[in-house]
Amino acid sequence: MASHRKPRSRIPAPLTGHGRRTAVGFTTAALASVTLLSQTANAAPGDDPKPATQSIDKVKEKVDTLYHQAESATQRYNAAKERADQQRAKVDKLLDSVAQRTEKLNEARRTLGAYATAQYRDGRMARSAATLLFSNDPQDVFDQSHLIDRLTGRQKQAVDDFQKQQASAAKERGKAGESLASLTASQKQLKTQKKTVQDKLTEARRLLANLTAKEKARLAAIEKKKAEEARRKAAALAEKQRQEAARKKQQEQREQQNGDSGSGSTTPSAPANSSKAAQAIAFAKSQLGKPYVWGATGPSSFDCSGLTQAAWKSAGISLPRTTWDQVKVGTRVSTSELQPGDLVFFYDDISHVGLYIGDGMMIHAPKPGDVVKKAPITEMPIYGSVRPA
Repeated sequence: MASHRKPRSRIPAPLTGHGRRTAVGFTTAALASVTLLSQTANAAPGDDPKPATQSIDKVKEKVDTLYHQAESATQRYNAAKERADQQRAKVDKLLDSVAQRTEKLNEARRTLGAYATAQYRDGRMARSAATLLFSNDPQDVFDQSHLIDRLTGRQKQAVDDFQKQQASAAKERGKAGESLASLTASQKQLKTQKKTVQDKLTEARRLLANLTAKEKARLAAIEKKKAEEARRKAAALAEKQRQEAARKKQQEQREQQNGDSGSGSTTPSAPANSSKAAQAIAFAKSQLGKPYVWGATGPSSFDCSGLTQAAWKSAGISLPRTTWDQVKVGTRVSTSELQPGDLVFFYDDISHVGLYIGDGMMIHAPKPGDVVKKAPITEMPIYGSVRPA
């Protein structure tokens, strides 16, 4: 039955039916998928290619999941890094304060020592003053009434100052110690999230590296088909947005003519600050082609939230570091009301964000191995959108 078909390029001898059904000794589902791909590539000319497509789909699904998990871990890394940076700045400030308090304490100690020396030379209160100066717990000495009674006004002032500076220095050292402990915890979390990202990306790269040239070509074809479908959906969305905008404009015009503007009509979302939005978009466009690097905020590379943060910063508006915090800033808008400059967030865990530029398109930093690019907002499940300005 297959004799009328065009001859194929040379392939190894076909596997038997039993051989095709027998599992090869891999232990993970991902590697099993790659094995199935290899078996299909070596199949006889008359075999149905459908299993190969299914296996490629499984590999793509696994790789996409790993990239998604890596991006979620990247946002956790970004949050941990932000906390660590803030804590480090706090620790540095406290250590400076400790140094200043210590210097003041030393000054008080020197003043007290001068009195002790003078009293020693005088033969008065020598032992008590020395005990006060060098005791591990000077308060024990201060509590002795016969010592306090013998102190002059200046001496009492020196003792009071010494006590004050000693207490302040101890308090600042305590705060610094607590902040250092918090910093250590943040750095530990930072290290954990970094390893999680690296492990996910390593596994994704390994899966892709195990594909044959033909399998990679089929995977590229699947991705191309998916991208074309996303562009069609984006075009349809853009047309729907234009129709909705035209409908609202006509409605507003009718209300103005009838003199009943605002009677029962819904309030449209606040318009974007077109000037600032244009600046943010211009910045994003100037970054096109720069590589995605997880945890990066520019200027030579970006991750998704690093790009949107930098874009709006160029327009004079500060956004938080992570997608989880950026989604809380500004005004929430529906997909049908999107305007250029709005932030579009993706997935239920809000792990990705892009900058909307109109016509159903955005600029975003997609994933490792890719670059900052324009893409349809329909290529990923949309969580929601925010207008920063």
